[in-house]
Amino acid sequence: MISDILKEAEAKMAKVIERLKDELKKVRTGRAHSGIVEDVKVSYYGVETPLREMASITAPEANLIQIKPFDKNSIGDIENAIRNANLGFNPINDGNFVRIALPPMTEERRLELAKQIKKHGEESKIAMRTIRGDAWSSVQKGEKSGNVTEDDRYQAVEKLNKLIEKMNQSVEQTVGEKEKEVMTI
Repeated sequence: MISDILKEAEAKMAKVIERLKDELKKVRTGRAHSGIVEDVKVSYYGVETPLREMASITAPEANLIQIKPFDKNSIGDIENAIRNANLGFNPINDGNFVRIALPPMTEERRLELAKQIKKHGEESKIAMRTIRGDAWSSVQKGEKSGNVTEDDRYQAVEKLNKLIEKMNQSVEQTVGEKEKEVMTI
């Protein structure tokens, strides 16, 4: 029973870290990459569709993102979706491509993004503490019902603490790498 609770908690924590990595992909660094816009939702024939499913997204230059829609009729919808996504970009439609020129990042903007990255990391840690709390509640319920011994409970506490420590280190490493990437000129 304890091992099942721990496996479930570890799987949930791993999902939290994956979600953090996905969120950090969207944070703009000093150079262009497709992750900045690939999750923008475009209203395509009345259906909200992620941009990556309806266009090829490339970064031919360090400060340019180029989007080539699979269906040329959707180019206006793509342009509007990017403009309305509040990313701070002004897309340019040339009839075949939507181009986004990324302005150079200021020191102030870099510091703002670093704060945003830390905030995402802290939110992930909070989510993992909640998962740990739920696992601990399950262990205590098991002890009250007689399915878990006192020794098992102590082992569960120790293993949960090691697990949360390991996952927090992973979050710190991920956040640190992204922060370093943002602050590098």
